Amino acid sequence: MKDVRILAIETSCDETSMAIVKNGKEVESLTILTQMDTHANFGGVVPEIASRMHTENITMVLDETLRKAHAKIEDLDAIAVTYAPGLLGSLLVGVECAKTLSLVYKKPLIAVNHTMGHIYANNIESDIVYPTLALIVSGGHTDLLILKSETEMESLGSTIDDSIGEVYDKVARVLGMPYPGGPQIEKASLKGEDTYELPHPMQEEGYNFSFSGLKSYIINLVHNERQRKNEIRINDLAKSFQIVAVDELTRKVKYALQKTGIKNFILAGGVSANKYLRSEMAKLCDEMNVSFHVPNMIYCTDNAAMIGCAAYPLYQAKKFSDFTLNAKSSEDIKSYIEKELK
Repeated sequence: MKDVRILAIETSCDETSMAIVKNGKEVESLTILTQMDTHANFGGVVPEIASRMHTENITMVLDETLRKAHAKIEDLDAIAVTYAPGLLGSLLVGVECAKTLSLVYKKPLIAVNHTMGHIYANNIESDIVYPTLALIVSGGHTDLLILKSETEMESLGSTIDDSIGEVYDKVARVLGMPYPGGPQIEKASLKGEDTYELPHPMQEEGYNFSFSGLKSYIINLVHNERQRKNEIRINDLAKSFQIVAVDELTRKVKYALQKTGIKNFILAGGVSANKYLRSEMAKLCDEMNVSFHVPNMIYCTDNAAMIGCAAYPLYQAKKFSDFTLNAKSSEDIKSYIEKELK
């Protein structure tokens, strides 16, 4: 079979990233230009600044990605781009760049859902074995899926309010930690003890998640303690929060594995870089004799390599987009599956 090389573009939030991926697995080049330091000054991502910086950086990232692979666009087989979900202005920069390259160089255009990218990041260093249970955890997503094949998936559940990554960031902010909050919570928890009694969300059976109650409890606790001028043991609270939050994730994954009998499990998304979460999921899978897979750290957070991997089965199925393709700020995974994979 002829090798298929795809140029992939990812601009859903505050990373301008491009990659060249061969056959949905081999990353020939990857460039990630982060805006993290800029947005840290504001305590979070400012959408208008993010889109402006994508516009300024995208041609430079393209040049660097081609240079690393010693490639020309003429030699590539398709252009793939994240079109949803994400910050609308940021997505538009990537989508317009992809459409322009597709038009000028007469290459097929492939629209990729960002969440699917996180899933297919697991294909880079090991082959996804079907069927598998997948948990996607990030700043915008907490989704539990069954992957039956490359083109057949089932959504079991998702968050009914805040995503796990969003809660990590909001708890970090109320504790006075700099952006991004997730790594700061993890770092602080290593120095703390589990001394705060926090509520465990959604104790009933089922596959959906809820984290807003836990978030609100911590915000109110911190506010009340400050009002009383009591000391807030930040490291201890970070540890107690992380234990409860991760326990909610592992509990639902255990329930799903028991109910489905599936023996393969994938952890994906930006929060999958959390070492405590990784260790707890690995421990659970070991206890249940389930094969556990999680991407290398560089492929956990937003990157274009995962978009190139997710685009490959779409290329094989000839699921190409025309130039009416537009960015979408929201598209839950269940809607995507029903629209594109059925």
